[in-house]
Formats: sequence, structure tokens, C-alpha cells
Amino acid sequence: MATPMPVPPQPAPPLAPPPGAPPRSPAGLGMAAAVLLGLVVGADLFACFADQTQASIAQDLLGGGVDEGLVRRAHRADTLYNAASVTQGITLVATVAVYLCWLWRVRTNAEVFEPHGHRMKRGWAIGGWFVPIGNLWLPRRVVVDVWRASALPGTRVRTTPVNAWWTLWIISLLVGRTASRQYDAAHGADQLADAARLMLFSDALDAAAAILAVVVVVHLTRMQRARMLAGPAVMPAFG
Repeated sequence: MATPMPVPPQPAPPLAPPPGAPPRSPAGLGMAAAVLLGLVVGADLFACFADQTQASIAQDLLGGGVDEGLVRRAHRADTLYNAASVTQGITLVATVAVYLCWLWRVRTNAEVFEPHGHRMKRGWAIGGWFVPIGNLWLPRRVVVDVWRASALPGTRVRTTPVNAWWTLWIISLLVGRTASRQYDAAHGADQLADAARLMLFSDALDAAAAILAVVVVVHLTRMQRARMLAGPAVMPAFG
């Protein structure tokens, strides 16, 4: 009787990766982020009014003839400017906190929709904002990947809203830093007037960028909601 040839052991089939947590609705956080961004717009417009008041006072000082009325107006303009700065700071801190929570939620969901479509690890959704120099492009990369992953399969994905928001925000950031340095270094009414006008331009840009940020938040939230409502048929298969 012939001895049967030994059959080499066959490798076990690879184990399917366990499915991740189901996506969670970003609607609540998205609504809160959009509302707070709206408050940022309001704070920026308030700052624009304060900037214009400062520029007007400085222009009057250049005309000469300083009197008691002009001095009172100048003090009121300083008070208004400081109040606008505080308002901007408070709304910024509140908005950043909620916005980052929303961004973490949509980034986590996007990993469920498209596990392999992300160039950055999940932690960069928050960490990318705090990397010097890198924060000029890393957050945009995260948002673009989330935007693409959240679209329904087969739909044409355009990232124009993201690009417009990010471009305007970077410009407003750079102009704002220049305006702040110019304002702090101003000596004399002429330099103060120039700095106030540049600050006005910066605050207007920031308001426009915040409006575009609302568009991005609302649209991306709706994209993920549509993806979730479409059901598991459009979810990637595991295994």
C-alpha cells in the first residue's frame, strides 16, 4: 500500500478586519459650529465699524484743530476698538472649540465611509492646526480628504468651496498679522489712520472667510447625512 504524500498545510485565510464604529450624525455639532461662525462674522463686522471709527478720528487729527469734542471722540473710539477686540477673542475661542469637535466627528465618519482615502492620520484633524508653518496647509488637506470621502459614490466631487474658504482665510490671517504689527508700531495720526484702514480690510476678509466656513460646514454636514441615510449599500465592505 502506497504511503500517501503529505499534504502541506494550507495558510489560513486572512481574518477580516473588524468593522469600525458606525458613523455618528454631525448635525448637532455642525449647527453649533455654523451658529458660532455666524457670531464670528458679527464680531468682525463690529470690528470693521471700530476700525472705521479709528481711521476717521485719525483723519480728523491730521486736519489739526484738536478740541475737547475730538478728544472725547478719540477716547470713545479707543473704547470701541478694545471692546471689538475682546468680542472677537471670545467668539474665536468658543468657535474653535466647537469647530474642532465637529471636524473630529466628520473626520471619524469619513474613515468609515472611505477607510483608505485619507492622506493624514485622524489625529491631524486637530493637531494640524497647531503645527507652526504646517497649519498653513495641513488642515485644508484633512478637510479635502473628508469632503471627498463623504460624497455619494458616483457623484462628481468639487472642492471649490473648501479651496475658496481656505485661500481667503490664509489671506486674512497674513493681512491681519501685518495690520496688527503696523497698528502697534504706529506713531502719529497718519500712521494710525493707515493701520486702521489695513485692519478694516483684514477684518472684512476675516468676515468673508467665516461666511465661506459656514458654507463648508453646512455642506459637508449635509453630505455626510445623505451618505448615512443612503444606508449600508454605499458603505465599504469589510473583509
